Amino acid sequence: MVDAIIIGAGACGLMCAVQAGFLGKQVILLERNDKAGAKILISGGGRCNYTNLYSSHANFLSANQHFSKSAFSQWTVDDTISFFETYGIYGQEKTLGQLFPENNKAKDIVDIFTSLCADLGQEIRTQAEVKSVARHEDGRFSVTYEQHGKSKTLEAAAVVLASGGLPVQKLGATDFALRIARQFGLKIVATAPALVPLTVTGKDAEWFASLSGNSIFCRVSHEEISFEENILFTHWGLSGPAILQISSYWRPGDWIELDLLPGQNILELIEQERQQNGKKSLITVLAQLYTRKIADAMAKYLPVDKNLASLSKADLQAIEQQIHYFKVKPAGDKGYDRAEVMRGGVDTSELSSKTLEAKKVPGLYFGGECVDVTGWLGGYNFQWAWASGFVIAQSI
Repeated sequence: MVDAIIIGAGACGLMCAVQAGFLGKQVILLERNDKAGAKILISGGGRCNYTNLYSSHANFLSANQHFSKSAFSQWTVDDTISFFETYGIYGQEKTLGQLFPENNKAKDIVDIFTSLCADLGQEIRTQAEVKSVARHEDGRFSVTYEQHGKSKTLEAAAVVLASGGLPVQKLGATDFALRIARQFGLKIVATAPALVPLTVTGKDAEWFASLSGNSIFCRVSHEEISFEENILFTHWGLSGPAILQISSYWRPGDWIELDLLPGQNILELIEQERQQNGKKSLITVLAQLYTRKIADAMAKYLPVDKNLASLSKADLQAIEQQIHYFKVKPAGDKGYDRAEVMRGGVDTSELSSKTLEAKKVPGLYFGGECVDVTGWLGGYNFQWAWASGFVIAQSI
């Protein structure tokens, strides 16, 4: 008999267990993998971008944009920073507010949680695959799981679903939390891969493939949102930070727009070059701005062999369109196994924003990635995981 059973020993589940322990509550974590924090360990190339200095509800996608405000007011970025500093991990900002451990690795972050769980008497049972969650008439829950070929059952007054989303299957990702939500009659916002590379097929596929490995700083836009970071051409389409960011907003059939020279004006640059040397070719100017391979590839769309003095008005319009308003219609995405996170999930209208408890199933909580709260790339999703774990711990 424990206060709560936490399903999933990832970022949310581990934080929830530790914070519950600080409050004198006893929990058992059930983890399908053979060790806790599997996704933490591979994040940021093993470095773990564990929060973002600029994190707020505005950096998250949800059917209810304001839902995460309560959790983020209860557990702030400063709380995350302070928590890790207490245990010897100091952050170093890389770019755009992304905070990485200065002299540590992702493993050190997981070690903090596993050590604290041991100190606080919070048990982590690994290789434990949960098979069912049942609620009795008296309000208590039974959780049945398999471990080492044996079926076992635990009982508790509360169950926390912190088992993540559908990425990445090799780390044991499943739709278990969503299935339990449906079992108890909770609505689900349609799920899809997010922070994921986009594919290009058809007549333009060969052009993108020819640039595979080339990276360029770019502004990528979709409707009202845009991101300025690098994009990476691949043999199947587009990747890189700016593409991953926009992928969370992109839907099949939509166009995205690339500004290949953000913050500058290609026509002004051409005019300046033309005044200095009108005999200079367009390809020479482009090669000064991009890799030679990208400049050469522009020959498909632009009169790259013309000299600057002979460029017509139509040529200049085509150049401006190609450089600043390059349109791409992705065919799809690379799926959950290449996605950083899942968008959609348990509908926030079903949960208390203050506690993350299911409104119509007292004692049942959902936190982290399985909830319809999806952050940008760069530590935002970890901040949601820490905050949701903390919030749930206060209530179980």
